[in-house]
Amino acid sequence: MSTSVKRKPGTDLEIAQSADLRHIRDIAASVGIPEDSLEMYGKYKAKLPLDLIDEEKVAQSNLVLVTAMTPTPAGEGKTTTSIGLTEGLNRIGKSTTVVLREPSLGPVFGMKGGAAGGGYSQVVPMEDINLHFTGDFAAIEKANNLLAAMIDNNIQNTKNNLGIDPRTVEWKRVMDMNDRSLRNIVTGMGGKAGGMMRETGFNITAASEIMAILCLAKDMDDLKAKIGNIYIGDTYGGEAVFARDIKAEGAMAVLLKDAIKPNLVQTLEGNPAILHGGPFANIAQGTNSVIATKMGMSLSDYVVTEAGFGADLGAEKFLNIKCGYSGLSPKTIVVVATIRALKYHGGHPLATLKEPDTVSLSKGLLNLEKHLENTKIYGVPAVVAINKFVSDTDEEINIVKERCEALGIRVALCEGWEHGGEGTKELAEQVVASVESFKGKYKPVYDWSWSVKEKIEAVARKIYGARDIEFLPKAKQNLKKIERIGLNDKPICIAKTQNSFSDDPKWLGRPENFTLTVREIEIAAGAGFCIPVTGNMLRMPGLPSMPAAEGMDIDNNGKITGLS
Repeated sequence: MSTSVKRKPGTDLEIAQSADLRHIRDIAASVGIPEDSLEMYGKYKAKLPLDLIDEEKVAQSNLVLVTAMTPTPAGEGKTTTSIGLTEGLNRIGKSTTVVLREPSLGPVFGMKGGAAGGGYSQVVPMEDINLHFTGDFAAIEKANNLLAAMIDNNIQNTKNNLGIDPRTVEWKRVMDMNDRSLRNIVTGMGGKAGGMMRETGFNITAASEIMAILCLAKDMDDLKAKIGNIYIGDTYGGEAVFARDIKAEGAMAVLLKDAIKPNLVQTLEGNPAILHGGPFANIAQGTNSVIATKMGMSLSDYVVTEAGFGADLGAEKFLNIKCGYSGLSPKTIVVVATIRALKYHGGHPLATLKEPDTVSLSKGLLNLEKHLENTKIYGVPAVVAINKFVSDTDEEINIVKERCEALGIRVALCEGWEHGGEGTKELAEQVVASVESFKGKYKPVYDWSWSVKEKIEAVARKIYGARDIEFLPKAKQNLKKIERIGLNDKPICIAKTQNSFSDDPKWLGRPENFTLTVREIEIAAGAGFCIPVTGNMLRMPGLPSMPAAEGMDIDNNGKITGLS
């Protein structure tokens, strides 16, 4: 049930700081959760026990997936739209919970900023959510790095070892920060006492296989089984070694005992919000946990969730990986589009996107059209949400609406940033109409029984629009290893730039007749998928030349500034 919010101008942080928050027990009570089920983290945050999930209610609930066209470097407000849509659905009488990912500190202190929405469509307490929150990322990091330590210890141990060939170890340490200097490192220096010297590196925590496992696990037993299946490397005799072989899964699961539980917070209008997990969509599967999504569906008639970056990344992985493992199926896909992103993909310079340009806008619609074509491949109806910015003109908005209507696609203006739920009621009505008209189930792009090579080719050609796929020598070697280990029947999670359908981030619009280059294929046997790495994708980002961290501060009274 939505509550009114006092309107006054300010930054996202100032709006969030001035919000009149409800106690988390009241938020829980609004969806029927008894107070004694909550694990409180202060007044405004709580962990939810897994026994609240009700599969019968999950089957009856309506799942709405929010994705987007190919974004500009600044992002297009997918999280803001998801939260705003949730407010709007509650305002028109639909019991709705928004289920989102947790933010990573890398983008928070880097270039993109936080992931709690913006304006009057935010989840709160925003500062806590964007910083350490309830410690889930730290637990994931520690579990990941415990395995790394146990691997190196097994290699070093002369009395009790598995004969692991250190040259084959692919497991890396992680940290939740953008730090390019840690991409490639040498460990084990300092003589015999320092361990076996070998080349390795760090990934960002959001790219950890532990993050992927947490987001796909059904319960603690399933979590432990998946952790045990993590592929470490090979013995000198060429036998595959898994985490269960060094007896790591139990201790790693202990570190994740609280992280496996979803986090309950609230929107600015006092509606329930569940945040859990945070894999990126360009280098991981890009969706919140199965547990969190099913939790929301157990508590509400509607659940709005999002998948990272454009529909070629997060939505593809949501449907082909998350839905494949969980049995979930969205009843509508909301594709977020912005006037500025359309102009950008039509050739308008990034620096002047606020200027009107109907010519570039019309050219950029080809990008949106390809994403809408992809929703038809999945067999799920789409609604286009035009996320409005103050610089958008009526003429530009009408061009987009007319094109969508000509394609037979529902379309609505989204003004959640400026007006909260009141500004998304039209979008909410369109989403409800779409949901109620759909009685089917999504269609996967590929069959898991196909070879990994065939699955890569299917996504590349059908979803990206590639003409050819080139497998570099290392990728070909990886395909042989995947066959040897017995992982050919798993889905794929392609790592690709978010800025283009192709693997070239500068190729905007709707690329055609291009070749997708697969550099290597990483194995995530625990999570249950393989990761084809395309182009120049990196799993440890670096900070930009002017990181957001430079503008942040905190005063003697604990007031934070510069966090967005």
